[in-house]
Amino acid sequence: MLFADQVGIRSDQVTGRTWGAKGCTSIVRRSGNRFSVNAMSAISPKGRMHFMVFTETFEADVMCRFLNRLAGPFDRKVHLVVDGHSAHRSRKVRAWPADHPGRIELRFLPSYSPELNPDELVNADPKRSLPMHSRARDQAQLAAGTRRFFHRRQGQPHIVRGYCGGRHYILEWNSASFGSIAA
Repeated sequence: MLFADQVGIRSDQVTGRTWGAKGCTSIVRRSGNRFSVNAMSAISPKGRMHFMVFTETFEADVMCRFLNRLAGPFDRKVHLVVDGHSAHRSRKVRAWPADHPGRIELRFLPSYSPELNPDELVNADPKRSLPMHSRARDQAQLAAGTRRFFHRRQGQPHIVRGYCGGRHYILEWNSASFGSIAA
């Protein structure tokens, strides 16, 4: 079972505080350009992480590309838990499991329940750490920094397990949909 979500990372992300000499305004040098990248990630309670960084808008085609990448390393069916984003519920994405039987089954979280998806914590992590460690000058640098962040997290399964460790979820499956989620 994997929990998945997408995140947008912008060049003008608020980075926190700085300091300056008393009576002098501190200056943080940066270009005036605004650019962004997006990432799709999926995590397991056992500490595995899969991701994809992309520059285009998150739509059904991107989600299908992520599903293709995700289906590769597994020899068993993957239950992928996603939120109600319109790309996840699109006709094209709903048809993907039927075209690839036995690979991935999509499970949808109830509406307005981000607290049930531990991958939401993954989304906050790069937004917090990327701007503080490096200031990207263009979209390519931001994408490279985002990839480095996710590669680093892949090698830290104890942190990935920690995203899932806050609350324990009991999942009851039925053939039609996500049965119930109890905390």
